[in-house]
Amino acid sequence: MDMSIKPFKANILAEKIDAVKKKLSLAEFPEESQLTDSWDYGAPVSHVKRLAKYWQDGFDWRAQEANLNTMPQFTTKIDMDEFGELEIHFVHKKSGKPGAIPLLFCHGSKILPLLTAPESGPAFDVVAPSVPNFGFSQGPSKPGFGIVQYATCMHRLMLRLGYGKHVLIRWRNNQLRRAGDWGFSIMRFMGILFPDHCLASHLNYVWAFPPTLRKDGLRLYLEYLKPLSARERAGVARSQWFMTEGFGYNTEQSTRPATVGLAHADSPVALLAWIYEKLHDWTDAYPWTDDEVLTWVSVYWFAAARPAAAARIYYETTHPRKDARLFAYNAPVKLGVSVFPKDLVVWPACYAKTLGPVVFQKFHDEGGHFAAHEKPRLLVEDLRAMFGKGGGAFDVARVFQGK
Repeated sequence: MDMSIKPFKANILAEKIDAVKKKLSLAEFPEESQLTDSWDYGAPVSHVKRLAKYWQDGFDWRAQEANLNTMPQFTTKIDMDEFGELEIHFVHKKSGKPGAIPLLFCHGSKILPLLTAPESGPAFDVVAPSVPNFGFSQGPSKPGFGIVQYATCMHRLMLRLGYGKHVLIRWRNNQLRRAGDWGFSIMRFMGILFPDHCLASHLNYVWAFPPTLRKDGLRLYLEYLKPLSARERAGVARSQWFMTEGFGYNTEQSTRPATVGLAHADSPVALLAWIYEKLHDWTDAYPWTDDEVLTWVSVYWFAAARPAAAARIYYETTHPRKDARLFAYNAPVKLGVSVFPKDLVVWPACYAKTLGPVVFQKFHDEGGHFAAHEKPRLLVEDLRAMFGKGGGAFDVARVFQGK
């Protein structure tokens, strides 16, 4: 098995860039009307037309590629048993400070320097992977590659890099892989399957169920029965909106990923509309620039496994049914939680406590699903509080300081 670690630079072939521009030049759009230009119906045609035109004639992928290449990137092949070897792409940025905490994280370039070179508090050696089927990582060619396999792959990557013990920050979305919330599930299973290696985890997205008397005990159940605060009521309303108005993409990809994958593989406009809708709906009025939007979409389009592959994780997670261990209480792994009001699900505080020993919990007044891109400093401040002196996971930080 090839265990080498090789430097990587994004360098998309010129003919691929020309090909997407050719496809964009042939795109056809419906006529604009109140039915096509309301966010209630989906991504407005006028917005998508503008972005598609800019993607064709003005967007400079090479400039964005150069920006991505300022980060230290690598690839290595991970043996995934019956699925064979997969070439995995990742950013690996070391702090250089003594006692830096090894951190598996997958947020973008905004947050990387804040973690590796902080002005004060704990520093982190950051590993930010593109998980299989996303970004510049390969994907499996046979069915059955579910969350356990994703978690195992990430665990083996950390071992390859020499991090026998590390902490996990729930990764979500960046310019090197898809925008989504699969990091929650992958991180949870890393802690469940490998608790001797994963010492602590931090979530800024919490999918959990209400406490029950039988499963969670009297104290937590009584906390659940208390009247909701105004903030918690707003969070429940946001969660209900997502489940009723924003969950259709999940249902489609969980049941027929190949169908939507055909549209994404052939049409850059279809891919653009699909992703742009979520960038809009899942943020707290974040002022996306056209360059930001098209960089995210381009990484999907130029992905090593191609854009259709990104939908498969939804199907593999629900066939067979979602593994109940995802929601089990995991006592060995300390848990930190940051909650942003415009995330997809914003449950009351007690829900997170059903997942593990919560040692840090913070509720913010602003920010959405892409918190590390929208509010990077707020998220970093939370991590410093959790792992810094006096924080709930300070003893974990001391493990890497040799104390």
